[in-house]
Amino acid sequence: MTHSAGEARVTLTGVSDEPGVAGRIFTALADAGINVDVIIQNEPVGDDALADLSFTVDRADLAAATDTVGALGVSQGVRTDERIGKVSIVGAGMRSHPGVAAKVFSVLGGEGINIEMISTSPIKISCVLSADRVSDAVRALHEAFELGDGAVREEDPMGAAHRPTVTG
Repeated sequence: MTHSAGEARVTLTGVSDEPGVAGRIFTALADAGINVDVIIQNEPVGDDALADLSFTVDRADLAAATDTVGALGVSQGVRTDERIGKVSIVGAGMRSHPGVAAKVFSVLGGEGINIEMISTSPIKISCVLSADRVSDAVRALHEAFELGDGAVREEDPMGAAHRPTVTG
């Protein structure tokens, strides 16, 4: 399990649902040197064909990210939340063990922790939540999954601390 409490969320409201818009947004952020983590976009459900797109960045990059996407003029509005955190359950075994996501969501719900964004892959479930609830989420998930002391780590965006060592 990994966690971090120093993130912020940017939400672009009223984004045109057309090819190339997401590419423009994330190219501009990359060109500005801003690392983006969790990205969620909804499919428009109304006749206006407008979507909302949210992503997380390091809290220190929030102002630059907001300025960068605001200058593009691709959305009707930009909203931010500078007190976001994230907990992630990571493991290759999740592909062969049904119910891991259900357990994560049930445990957090049982603790009264609201999940604001969810991102998954075959080996990772990340939940974005209020920064002030990260430690509660880590404790509850640690207990629920019976993780050892070495299984919980603060997230390392550069990845160096989490890379396995291969000996031959």
